[in-house]
Amino acid sequence: MEAEIILVYDDPLEAEAVAKAVSPDNVKVPPALSIKTVRRRAKVLTRIECEESRFGTFVATIDDFLSCVSVAEKALSAANRMA
Repeated sequence: MEAEIILVYDDPLEAEAVAKAVSPDNVKVPPALSIKTVRRRAKVLTRIECEESRFGTFVATIDDFLSCVSVAEKALSAANRMA
């Protein structure tokens, strides 16, 4: 199973901040799972691949990723209001 999630922002710096927030270097994932996030201009592109046929794991991974994006966006919004 695989999913591609594309998030579009108004500013490339916002996209970069979100991409960095959801892409820590020390994340360990199970061997059958792959998550890759990159920024291209004002877009954050994430590809999630699950080689096992565990739909629940796949959906939970997508849900966790989107929760992390939400937290990053809220933190960025709060920082922008304070600036």
